[in-house]
Order: sequence, then C-alpha cells, then structure tokens
Amino acid sequence: MTHWQELEHRYFMHTFNRIPVTLVKGRGVRVWDEDGREYLDFVGGWAVDSLGHCPSVVVDAVTRQVKTLIHTSNQFYTIPQIQLAELLVQHSCLDKVFFSNSGAEANEGAIKLARRYGKQHLNGAYEVITTSSSFHGRTLAMVAASGQAKFQLPYVPLPVGFINVEYNDVNAIKQATTDKTCAVMLEPLQGEGGVNLADEGYLVAVQKWCEQKGILFILDEIQTGMGRIGTLFAYQQYGVEPDIMTLAKGLASGMPIGAILAKDRAAVFTPGEHGSTFGGNPVTCAAGYAALKYIIEHDIAGNARRVGQHLAAELNRLKQKYPLVADVRGRGLLMAMEFSRDIASPVVVGCLDRGLLVNRLKPNALRFMPPLVINNDEIDEGIEILDKVLLTVGD
Repeated sequence: MTHWQELEHRYFMHTFNRIPVTLVKGRGVRVWDEDGREYLDFVGGWAVDSLGHCPSVVVDAVTRQVKTLIHTSNQFYTIPQIQLAELLVQHSCLDKVFFSNSGAEANEGAIKLARRYGKQHLNGAYEVITTSSSFHGRTLAMVAASGQAKFQLPYVPLPVGFINVEYNDVNAIKQATTDKTCAVMLEPLQGEGGVNLADEGYLVAVQKWCEQKGILFILDEIQTGMGRIGTLFAYQQYGVEPDIMTLAKGLASGMPIGAILAKDRAAVFTPGEHGSTFGGNPVTCAAGYAALKYIIEHDIAGNARRVGQHLAAELNRLKQKYPLVADVRGRGLLMAMEFSRDIASPVVVGCLDRGLLVNRLKPNALRFMPPLVINNDEIDEGIEILDKVLLTVGD
C-alpha cells in the first residue's frame, strides 16, 4: 500500500473497494499512476469522461471561466448556464432545463417534478413505477426507486411512493398503474443493473400506456446520454419522446453536473419549489457547453457507434474463443461481458497488471465504458490484453 492509499484508509469513509492504483494524470484514453505507469482506460470515470481525460476544449473553457466568474447564486443570470440550456433544448425533444450537481440529484428533481405534476393534474397522484435491476442514484429516495435489493436493505424503512416491476414487461407496468400513479421512470439501457437492453417495442409500448393514462414518461439517460450508445440520446434509437429526461455523467466530460429536461407541459415547477446552490454553476456549465458543442459538431456519437461496433465484434470473437464467456451485450461504447463463473475480479486484476483498466460490474461480469473519442487501434490494444488475461484465468 502506498503513502496516499494509507492516508485514504486513515481518513476516508470505507465506501469504495478501490483498485490499488493512485492515478495522477490523464490524457485522452490513457491515465498514469504515481509511479509513472501508463494504463489504457476502458472505465472512463464510470462513463463520465466522454471526450477523454483533460480534453483541451473543456480545459480551455474551464480555464477561461475560472478567470472570469467562478460562482454566483441562481438569484442572478449567468451566461454559461443559459448557453448550455439552449444547446440542450435545440438538440433534444424537450423544452426546459434545470441543472443540478449529479445524476442522483437530477433524478430526485425529476421525481419531485412528477409529483408536482400529479398534484396539479392527477388529483394528487404521487407514485412512480420503476423496474427491477434499475439504478437511479445513491440518495435515500433514489435507493428506494432503484430495483436492486442490495442497495435498499441497509437503509430500510425506505421512502414510499415507488412501485417496482420487471424490466421489459409492459403488462407489469399496466397492472401496477393505479389512480396514485403519476409517472413511469425507466433506463433505456440499464447500465449499473447489468447493461440490459430494452426489448424491441418496449419503450414505445410504455410511452403509449403513459399517454393513455395521462401520466409522465421519464427516461433516466444519465449513463446512456451524450452519445454513449451511438446517438446523442438513447431515446432517439427507440422511436419515443420522454416527457422528462435526466442527464449527468458525460454531459461536462469530467466536471460534476446533472440536468433535468422536460417538455413544457411537464415543467410545472414554480419559483421556490426547487433549487440548488451549486446547480448550474458557471464553471461546470461552461465545461458542459464546450463538451456538448464538441460532441455535436464532431459527431462523437457517430464515433461511439462505429467504434462500438468494432468493440462488440472483438468481444464476441473472444466469446467464440473462450467457453467461459457466456454473453456479450450492449450498444455503442457501453458493453458488458458476462462469464459462466465468478471470475470478474481476477480478470480486472490481470488486466490492471498488463496496463488496462476495466470495470467489475458483477462477480461474473465486466463493463466497458471507454471515452467516446477512442479509436479502433486503441480498442484492439485493450482486447489483446483482455485476450491474454482470459487465456490465463481460463486455465
């Protein structure tokens, strides 16, 4: 254990099982530890570093803004906040924006917005239907919303108002809908839950049901948004339009930000009903505006789609080569490899020893979330390392 890791154990709450590496520098799709060792990064800050590490467009935007205005309260107008809101609306199907500091806060705000809508338009309806294996954040309410018992059991009793049903089962949503229901909240692709894709027609059917019942259709795009699965937003691939959408992670390519987007009819907050001291901060919004503008103008979503197809092909090649690989799934640059045995941890360690960072999604699964600017050669470099590790672990 290094000096910095010893200090972390002494002073930091034990909330993470960290990989024993202290990272000190990053450029593009690579990072370096305190000893100067280089790693190819297929984790990307948990899908945050959309443009890679320290992208010049974000570094320059943050540097300019830090020298101009770091923070003021939302009592006043600030230009970066308005610029980013305008760009998000112009390139989505939504009409209004509110900025928070994280994905969990964005989802909290979306639930508050849905409940406010229910009070105004649905005779006080307040329940939100979510699904099994979903993940919506670490706040107490979002733990209750998430369909994973492992996150919930340490904190019972949980806040009420969430009904959990099976993912990819529209009939389960219909059966759970009552006069207390104000919204359905789904991930178009469940990242934390296992990189589980929505079935063909599922989201369309759910949206139609929401329209029929007059309830809100919410999409949590915190992990799928900003081009990660091959379009700017995942909903664009499924033929639906959410009433409310949440974003975070890759929105500012490394700076902490979240966003709630809503159609006009769902944007029912009035002054004083929601707010944030740091949400919409000029520095984070300047980073978000620069990152989003670059993603749009340079077709980063298209690169994620094309390189993601190459990644999927290479992962499937390993699946054919190694019987212990049970499944490969995902879309764009959000992919998972599932094993027939609980070997994810030794695979992570083996990759680390050879200079590749990957994410242990479950005891028997890995997740790959590299920066969206990665190219085929860098994918091949990572696959070659993974191949060697699987050869060793599979013995």
